[in-house]
Amino acid sequence: MSQHIDVVGAVIVRNGHVFAVQRGPGKALPGMWEFPGGKIEEEESPQNALIRELQEELLCDVAVGDFITTTAHEYSFGTVVLSTYFCQLVAGEPRLTEHAALRWLRPEELGTLDWAPADIPAVEIIVEKLAP
Repeated sequence: MSQHIDVVGAVIVRNGHVFAVQRGPGKALPGMWEFPGGKIEEEESPQNALIRELQEELLCDVAVGDFITTTAHEYSFGTVVLSTYFCQLVAGEPRLTEHAALRWLRPEELGTLDWAPADIPAVEIIVEKLAP
């Protein structure tokens, strides 16, 4: 039985652009794009996990908004169950500490990136909701 990993992803939208980060070398899924976030700790809400993870990984603060979707994807290292939420930056500008790159994209540009499989359903929903 594969390991079950509960994670959260932040869909940060600013001025009509959506924030994405690229996984760095030496990590699982190197070079793939994802919404920033990470593992939910025991006894932690998804919202609190997002706030903590973005403070740790991107040195910024967010307000967590509406839930988007939860998807599961089985990888070789385990099954990732990803819950995504719209978020708003409230303090700081995202800075890379763990990822290889960051981009702000118009919703219709999201499909041009090589997304981690667990993120793809959320990407499709976001494009449908936000693209002109």
